[in-house]
Amino acid sequence: MDSAEQKYRRIRKDLQRGGIALTLVFIAGTLWYSLVEHWHWLDAVYMTVITLTTVGYGETQKLGDRGRIFTIALILAGVITIGYIVNRFTEALIEGYFIEGRRLRQQKKLVESLSEHFIICGFGRIGRQIAAEFAAEGTTFAIADASSEQVRIAQAEGYNAIQADATLDETLLKMGVEKAACLVAALPSDAENLYIILSAKTLNPKIRAISRASNEEAVLKLQRAGADKVISPYITGAKRIAAAALRPHVMDFMDGIVASDRSFYMEEFEIESQVCPVAGLSLREAKLRSQSGSLVLAIRRRDGNLIVGPTGETMIMDRDMLICMGTADQLRVLNRILDPIAPRG
Repeated sequence: MDSAEQKYRRIRKDLQRGGIALTLVFIAGTLWYSLVEHWHWLDAVYMTVITLTTVGYGETQKLGDRGRIFTIALILAGVITIGYIVNRFTEALIEGYFIEGRRLRQQKKLVESLSEHFIICGFGRIGRQIAAEFAAEGTTFAIADASSEQVRIAQAEGYNAIQADATLDETLLKMGVEKAACLVAALPSDAENLYIILSAKTLNPKIRAISRASNEEAVLKLQRAGADKVISPYITGAKRIAAAALRPHVMDFMDGIVASDRSFYMEEFEIESQVCPVAGLSLREAKLRSQSGSLVLAIRRRDGNLIVGPTGETMIMDRDMLICMGTADQLRVLNRILDPIAPRG
């Protein structure tokens, strides 16, 4: 089934073809009366117009048999061409293609204005939950799904969504993949997710690409394709169920952090020595806990080394990623400490 955008493009092309055909018929009529019948160009134009519109004013000047035969052909060509245009125009009005065209232009303008945004490919059960989490966090994101029904649901929920095949480069470019910060491939097909990851990494090698996978083999293939993170809902779900059975209090604590109604959050902060006043200090010297109330759970070094449970003597270095936990207010205070010159919304 054609997407709404494809239908809009088709009807627009049909109207353009009709307009071109009518223009050619008009030029042919004018040239005939002017060059063959040797009429003044204004008479030729007038005769062509009244003939094509079939108003029935009669001949502007006397015509011979040859001229009358041409006029009959001109009338038939005009009736067919104008009838085609009226038919397509009526269909466009009935189907709401002009409204759809305006909506698509507004949507395109909105997507083109996005920068450092997130892209969700697929709005099924997984994609819908991801979108809800992004919306709760105030993250700017856009959705692409091939299903018109899923797009309608996404738009009804207030999300920026387009109906398109996310495996195509054209779609990813339309979604602003070159300016995006992260892409999530959440389609149920591992093959389609693989195509999306390959395309996204080709178009923007710096983008963080996350993919859904159905099994361990797909996880390995997607990682080889360039996915920064691959998550299998089935494997992850099974591990969470087992953990809930074996360590229920730990799981209650973790659910309290990641649940949508959480009062505590986990956040990551990248250290930039040029703007961060605590770069080069130890955690004890930085006094992040006492100033903000946030807890530094781990530090990932620039070389990828992860320090879990850092001590007071652990140094804060350039390009470190601090993984912290706290309330929303505590994390905002911490953000101001780590990046004091950043603009505040």
